Order: sequence, then C-alpha cells, then structure tokens
Amino acid sequence: MTIPSGPAAAPIRHPEKAHRPDSPIPRKPDWLRVKAPGAPEYLATRRLMRELHLNTVCEEAACPNIGECWQQKHATVMILGRVCTRACAFCNVATGRPNLPDRDEPQRVGEAVAALGLAHVVVTSVDRDDLDDGGARHFARTIVAIRAAAPATTIEVLTPDFLHKEGALETVVAARPDVFNHNLETVPRLYAEVRPGARYFHSLRLLDQAKRLDPALFTKSGIMVGLGEDKTEVLQVMDDLRSAQVDFLTIGQYLQPTAKHHAIARFMTPEEFAVYKSLGLGRGFLLVAASPLTRSSYHAGGDFARLRAARIAKLAAAG
Repeated sequence: MTIPSGPAAAPIRHPEKAHRPDSPIPRKPDWLRVKAPGAPEYLATRRLMRELHLNTVCEEAACPNIGECWQQKHATVMILGRVCTRACAFCNVATGRPNLPDRDEPQRVGEAVAALGLAHVVVTSVDRDDLDDGGARHFARTIVAIRAAAPATTIEVLTPDFLHKEGALETVVAARPDVFNHNLETVPRLYAEVRPGARYFHSLRLLDQAKRLDPALFTKSGIMVGLGEDKTEVLQVMDDLRSAQVDFLTIGQYLQPTAKHHAIARFMTPEEFAVYKSLGLGRGFLLVAASPLTRSSYHAGGDFARLRAARIAKLAAAG
C-alpha cells in the first residue's frame, strides 16, 4: 500500500473540544465590532514579538482589541509557552503537553519592554500544572529581567491559580510586581462547565493571600459576562472580591472563539455594563472597568495610573 506524501496534518488546537457539538456563533452587535488591525505601529509591534520569539495572549486568545493595543505598542506578553495544560471551555489558547520553559525568555521579555518603551507592562502565562511550582519562578525571573532592562516600567502579572503548588504565590509576590491579577472568569455556578480545572474559592483565596503577603500590592481580578450568569451572581462575585480586599475589577463580554467553545448566552448592552461599573464602585473597588470590549489588559497602563491616584485620594480622605 502506498502512503500519500505531503505536509503533516496540523495538530488540533483544542483536542478536548473535538467531540463537543457545534454551538453557532451569533452575529456581533454594532458595539462589539472593531477595525481589522494593520496600522504601521501594529505591524512593528508584531515584528518585534517575532524577532524576540515571544508569545502574546493578544494573539493566542484572539483578543478583539489587538489592533488598538498594538498600534499603541501595548502587548501582553504570554510566558511559559503557548500550550496550556487546562481545557477551559471559553479559552482559545491551545491545549496539550507543553515544552519545558525557555530559560532565556525572561531576558527577551525585558528586551521587548525596553524596545517598546513601555510605561506599564502586563505579563501573563498559560497554566503549567506540569511544573512543580506552576511556573512561579519563571514569573519571578521575568519581573527581575524587566526591572533590569526598564527600571521605570511598572509591572502587572496576570497569573494562573497555582493550584496545589505550595509556595508559588509567595515566590511571585516576593518579586514585587506592582499589580497582582488573577481572574475569577465567571460565577461559581458555571465553573464546572466553563473552568473545569479550577476552583472558585481557591482563586478567591489566592487573591486574598496576595494582599495579606503584601498589603501595598494592588490586586485585580476580572470576569466575563454573557456565559449564562445572572445579575445576582455577578453581584455576589463583587462582594466576594471585596471581602478579599481586591482593588480593581474588570468586566467584559464573553466572545465565543469557535463553534466548539462555550456558547454565548447573550450579548450585554453598554448600558448594562455601566450599571455594573456603578454597582462595583459602590461596593468599594478603587477602580472598575466594565464595557463590552473590556479585557484584563485593555488600557492597563492608563488604568494603573488611575488606580494609584484612587488609592492616594482614598488615603487622603481617610486623613
């Protein structure tokens, strides 16, 4: 028998979703439509990422804001590879068996931050359940490398949950990022279907512990809406986050990456997001970003300046 020759088939990006029935992707409303990227600054940012062999969550997660952010030379660097050990139903990052961490990656991230002249940078990663520390030491080395290459740049980390990784959180916090971000993503009731490898109360406790380890650290978390949650559940998440002393909340519309991903239950209107923002601020968050296109890293630099100003104003008011 002759075996046909030719290029090998591309690996399946989401093998765990292949058996799922298709969920049709609804047409986006006008307020969610964005221009296709292509500005010179966007292309320059993409070229730099390629030259330094760096991954970005902007590309891997198919973020709708990539054109706007990269045009402003803002890119969220994704360390520890581009393959995740989890299989969240909402996420477009590839699932599978990752390679060993690239020991030179922290240095290249520092080079990219310096080359882009960033005032603020966000560093995130895939989940690395295969590593004994979940990638915490790699995060710490990346923070150190950025500080060496760009001392004036403020650093925000968006970490995985470090489930069953003793001492991982302490390692990251000891490296002194300016913002510690970990997303709850959705309400507790939907975790089994949306975020099956995670535990809501573990993630909540992680945020609480980060603040206890360093009270001066800004903490941040975010959720998506439109997955099937109701308003009462969102308000309970807000209350839980405030109990953990989280400073900054982001709320954005869930967008379905493919027909095999979790279906969109509904599109929230800009007016509904405005209500959530008001309710969040009323609960004591220093800052709430809530809009259809809000993502964890969207406008992160400007938001950090506002976050710092809000804390100063709050301390002044307390007298």
